[in-house]
Amino acid sequence: MLLEGDIATIGITDFAQSELGDIVYVDIANNQTLDAEAVFGTVEAVKTVSDLFLPVAGTITEVNPALEKQPELVNTDPYGAGWMIKIKVNNPADVAGLLDATAYQQLVH
Repeated sequence: MLLEGDIATIGITDFAQSELGDIVYVDIANNQTLDAEAVFGTVEAVKTVSDLFLPVAGTITEVNPALEKQPELVNTDPYGAGWMIKIKVNNPADVAGLLDATAYQQLVH
């Protein structure tokens, strides 16, 4: 997640996309206001469908339009063109409670 002011850009990690395999479809509804850890959509890979969870409470303001025609961007560029949503975060201080990149790497390895 990238936080700029009170707007967060959210996707899945490189580790998560590699565990899922080839992404073939992403389903997200725009303009939802959700609590932290609520499901904001699903991602479909060749062999599975997985829920997508919001890391902090907020309102979805934008869904990446490129994923409709190119869901594989989640695989090829998860930290760039493969972003999924932008949200207006209810409380930017909540971000401090999330794992940073180093802690996440230690968790998954």
